Amino acid sequence: GSSNGIGRGTAKLFAANGAKVTITGRNAEALKVTKKECLSVGAKEENILEIIADVGEESVPAMIVQKTVEKFGGLDVLVNNAGICLMDPEERLYIQAPIPLFDQMMKVNLRAVVLFTQASVPHLEKTKGAVVNVSSIAGFPFAMQKDIYYAVTKAGLDQLTVQTAADLIKRGIRVNSVNPGIIDTDIWAKLGLNNEQVQKALDMWGTDLTQIPLGRYGTRRTSGRLILFLSDRTQSEFIIGQRIVIDGGTLLMNTLLSTFAR
Repeated sequence: GSSNGIGRGTAKLFAANGAKVTITGRNAEALKVTKKECLSVGAKEENILEIIADVGEESVPAMIVQKTVEKFGGLDVLVNNAGICLMDPEERLYIQAPIPLFDQMMKVNLRAVVLFTQASVPHLEKTKGAVVNVSSIAGFPFAMQKDIYYAVTKAGLDQLTVQTAADLIKRGIRVNSVNPGIIDTDIWAKLGLNNEQVQKALDMWGTDLTQIPLGRYGTRRTSGRLILFLSDRTQSEFIIGQRIVIDGGTLLMNTLLSTFAR
């Protein structure tokens, strides 16, 4: 997904570094903003491919890969960034959360990644390219009251990263994941928080050193720079199958994600 947050920031960074970029998302207006930001850092119009689609639909990942290869002649990097976090309106916790939430998040957060990767392998093998999965520290072994299914999808994504890395390196394709902590993205608004509530929460986490020892929350550019680094073989050739945490030290403290620490 490229229509906001980490995806938008990453697309802009790639564009600024001269890459030809395919941007995808369901929101046409948001995707136009992403394209505008890419053009603002020097990208040429013909080097930005805009595809409005829902990656949760079975045929969409392969279609996006095909259109990318048709336009640009090949594929060097696949960034699996699309992800959703859905909350139960009735706020049922843990395993009581309804199954439709589980199904929707699995479809986008994990199944789509498998489909994108499958479709990309023949092209990435030709270029000895890279796959970067965008996971989360939510996938690590801590109990999360309200985000149980989201955490499960990210744990699954982490394991998928390891398994595909071991397999695809035989074909010259490197696979890694980035696992962000608290990042200022649109996901908070999608969880139902208004702008004031989002900023209040971010400020609270960012100034509480028991939550984020660095003393500030991350930005979309924070993760984007790491994704760009992992995509560049000249910089990260020897990094394979790693889950790289980028959280300002949150996991060191262990309190933000642990239900039992509250």
